[in-house]
Amino acid sequence: MESRHSARCVEEAEESVKELREALLIAGITLPSLGLDPLSLSRETPCPLVELGRCSVETARRLAAALR
Repeated sequence: MESRHSARCVEEAEESVKELREALLIAGITLPSLGLDPLSLSRETPCPLVELGRCSVETARRLAAALR
C-alpha cells in the first residue's frame, strides 16, 4: 500500500513538473534545472519536491513579469 502511495506521489510530482515546464514555455521562459529534487526521492517513502534551479537575472525578471 505504501509503495503504491509513494509511486503515485512521484508520478504526480513528475506531472506537475511537466505542466510547469509547458506553462513556462508558453510564457517564453525556460528553467534549465527544473525537475524533481533527487534527495527528496531518496527517502524510504519519497516525498518529492520540485527543484526550480538557478536562472539568469533576465529569466528571473521574465518569470516575475509573467506572475504579475
